Amino acid sequence: VGHVVVGQKYLVDRLLLGLLANGHLLLEGVPGLAKTLTVKTMAACIQTGFQRLQFTPDLLPADLIGTLIYNPRTGEFTTKLGPIFSNLILADEINRAPAKVQSALLEAMQERQVTIGETTYPLSDPFLVLATQNPIEQEGTYQLPEAQLDRFMFKLNIGYPQKSEERHILDLMATSAPDLRVDPVIQPSQIIAARNVVNSIYIDDRVKDYIVDVVWATRHPAVYNLRLEGLIRYGASPRATIYLALGARAHAFLNGRGYVTPQDVKSIGPDVLRHRIIVSYEAEAEAVTSETIIERFAGLPVL
Repeated sequence: VGHVVVGQKYLVDRLLLGLLANGHLLLEGVPGLAKTLTVKTMAACIQTGFQRLQFTPDLLPADLIGTLIYNPRTGEFTTKLGPIFSNLILADEINRAPAKVQSALLEAMQERQVTIGETTYPLSDPFLVLATQNPIEQEGTYQLPEAQLDRFMFKLNIGYPQKSEERHILDLMATSAPDLRVDPVIQPSQIIAARNVVNSIYIDDRVKDYIVDVVWATRHPAVYNLRLEGLIRYGASPRATIYLALGARAHAFLNGRGYVTPQDVKSIGPDVLRHRIIVSYEAEAEAVTSETIIERFAGLPVL
């Protein structure tokens, strides 16, 4: 992937973690940061299907999941499957589509199946949704509610590349026909087999307790001597506990270890908690964000 995509190592790393942990990703970043190119290149590397969906206000659920089409010649309905029936799905600007379209996508993410008419169709495996949001233009958007945000394993803030990386991008891409070919290096079946290895990676009881402590600290900060009174409206859900453990296991796997360390949890912690901690109006008035609060959790001891 690095031969085609420059300066997005963090995004590629989190994509791999999402594939290994079977979790979906939400990206927030301005246009032009190679989000689409990264996912498309990743799909080519693992020989899986790729679909890019541009979400717009006039999009319908049938445009996403498929529909029944009436054939007047035979008098029967035939099923036309939608673009959701692929492996890697890029849902571009998910907050541009109305709530019923968002719900259709998020239901498919959660259940990993789609019902068209009276028939239920399982989705492909591996199945990974990468949804993007533009943090600049918020007019005419449909913000994802907290309950739906919670279904994403990670929320990533994608920034601009470094100056040296942008110079490399100029050399690589400033042509009318850049060479974006990549050779497949892994099969989808190998991803599924790797997941079984990830699930068997050892987590010590003290690390499990640390994960629970981190999540509980978002709900009861005073118990952990964190002075965050009045700044957190809602803490992280139990889903955060599950995703911290899954993400830490996948992180240990990518680092060639058969066991999880607290550093694995700290590495992926901000990405898991960023969209699950809802700050209060008082915090917003003081320009305190969930990022600021998460930094305070880094000092929690491993007992």
